[in-house]
Amino acid sequence: MTAPPDIEQHTDLSPSGSLLGNFRKELAQHAPFAQMTKADLDYFLAQARQRYYAPEEILIEPASGRVTQLFYIRRGAVTGTRGLAGPMGDVFEYEAGDLLPLSAAMAGRPVTAVYHASADTFVLALPVLAMQTLAQQSPVFADFLNQHANQLLALSRQALLASYATQAMTEQHLEKPLEAWLQRRPVSCPPETPLREALQTMHQARIGAMLVTDPAGQLLGILTRFDILGRVTLPQVPLDAPIAQVMTQPVLSLTTAHTAEDAALLMSRHGMRHVPITRHGVAVGMVSERDLFAMQKQSLKSVSTTLRAATDTDMLKQAAEGIRRLAHSLLGQGVQARQLTAMISHLNDVLTEKLLALKAEEHSIDMSRLCWLALGSEGRDEQTIATDQDNALILPNDTTGAQREKILAFAHDVNLVLDACGYPLCRGGVMAGEPACCLTRDEWRARFEQWIRQGTPEDLLNASIYFDFRHLAGDATLAHSLRQEVVQAAQQTPRFLKQMALNALTRGVALNWRGAIDTDANGTLDLKLQGAAIFVDVARIYSLAHGLAQTNTRQRLEAAGQHMALAENEYGAWVSGFEFLQMLRLRIQLEGGAALEQPNRLLVASLNDIDRRILRETLRVARQLQQRLQLDYQR
Repeated sequence: MTAPPDIEQHTDLSPSGSLLGNFRKELAQHAPFAQMTKADLDYFLAQARQRYYAPEEILIEPASGRVTQLFYIRRGAVTGTRGLAGPMGDVFEYEAGDLLPLSAAMAGRPVTAVYHASADTFVLALPVLAMQTLAQQSPVFADFLNQHANQLLALSRQALLASYATQAMTEQHLEKPLEAWLQRRPVSCPPETPLREALQTMHQARIGAMLVTDPAGQLLGILTRFDILGRVTLPQVPLDAPIAQVMTQPVLSLTTAHTAEDAALLMSRHGMRHVPITRHGVAVGMVSERDLFAMQKQSLKSVSTTLRAATDTDMLKQAAEGIRRLAHSLLGQGVQARQLTAMISHLNDVLTEKLLALKAEEHSIDMSRLCWLALGSEGRDEQTIATDQDNALILPNDTTGAQREKILAFAHDVNLVLDACGYPLCRGGVMAGEPACCLTRDEWRARFEQWIRQGTPEDLLNASIYFDFRHLAGDATLAHSLRQEVVQAAQQTPRFLKQMALNALTRGVALNWRGAIDTDANGTLDLKLQGAAIFVDVARIYSLAHGLAQTNTRQRLEAAGQHMALAENEYGAWVSGFEFLQMLRLRIQLEGGAALEQPNRLLVASLNDIDRRILRETLRVARQLQQRLQLDYQR
């Protein structure tokens, strides 16, 4: 193909004065130019030369010798190929806005890949000497050259903060309707309730006010902790007297359509500390002065305190919504994926522990003799919002058949309540309420030994989730001793590790043959199956191969990288890539809600320029990680 008539192929052309303004606007759409001064942009444009490359034409290759210029892609695309052709080679694509080859230009060495145009491609070629001068006068440009990946991640977090800032302010604003503030159903009693009973309920439920209602739920009165001194203690009202004798009436209340600001004004005007909330005349909630301050500053401690204070499963269901609200708030504050998924997993643990305590008492189960296991993402402490439940139980070896049936009924009840709290039942049946996941200590050991020694590829594919088990409640020694045996057996069985590796290699990275992001017909990809799961699989295999006890993916990758004597930046790239995918998953789920039919499917076109580039580089890291696994085990 010949060059377009307005530009000669292979000829260096300086941009005309009329083009400088357009070029400057074009550059300002991409990092690092968007953060650079006008003077530095003009220097780049003055020193750069326009070039055109036809499809398949080589820009630079190892035979070209030491790199003498940096290429900025204006239009088109460039494909780089390193190593052998085929699945063992490394193919990657650069698109408009990219700079290449950064590392070789910085080091003053030849490139290690062949770069060729994959379409009609227009570039600005900047001499290396000019690149060095620009780096001296522009700290932004210098930082970008020295810390390319870190700079992109930092810019991504800035963009995320900016996009969530307005939304976060709106959600924390007092103009939000009271309907959205409802966290749990109000505690109420009929007017004939003895004072002693009402006060005991208030104390046990840790509430500051008791609503008095008729059988239909209509408000009749209210008694607060601050009323007790003046209405009960000092007048020496008998505790057998009905609450109707001392309650405040009529009751000032608001509806769900009112705002938190309305509640604050009502409290201020009338010296109140509690405002009942009604819907169609029926009491459905209560907002307190303390609540208004807590709503403005939700914290991990406040959510965990609410969970631990729950006295029934309905309160747990409502408290579970607080986990999602907090996650949304923290995402908008720029909290990173590692901390956010760990926080979500921790709060899910707190919820499950509380539920287990409630249900164990209800079913007369002694949890000190059992061990409740968290599996999968919860076992790895990296749950996102849209997550089903994966759990199991270890029973004592002397458990009788009758005891097992009783424990199964208890566990099944727990599974159902977790489902009602927003953690769907596992479609694969990996739940403690299923007989296959409620086994004695010896039965679990035999099951893991069968998987490790004799398991078929299909068995291991389905069993991989079990190898991430973690003690959550009950007798921790049952889980710890089992973990030691499983890790030791896996490390000593090369066939098992190879089969796990071959299974992991069946997952396809979302990159096409040119190294560009590959999507389906709708322009989407599955961030979990085509991205994050690859890092999880490889981390699990290498941790078992090196006898490591960790279950968390980040910790596994770091520990495995150190045991394999790899450079820190290599296994650090694994960790950064995994956490970026986790962050994208969280954003999809929090923006669209946990009820999304496809909570891990990303519309690539919805990404900004920076995040799209990071995604492409992250998928390249995933593919390189698979290539390492292939070299280690597919021989």
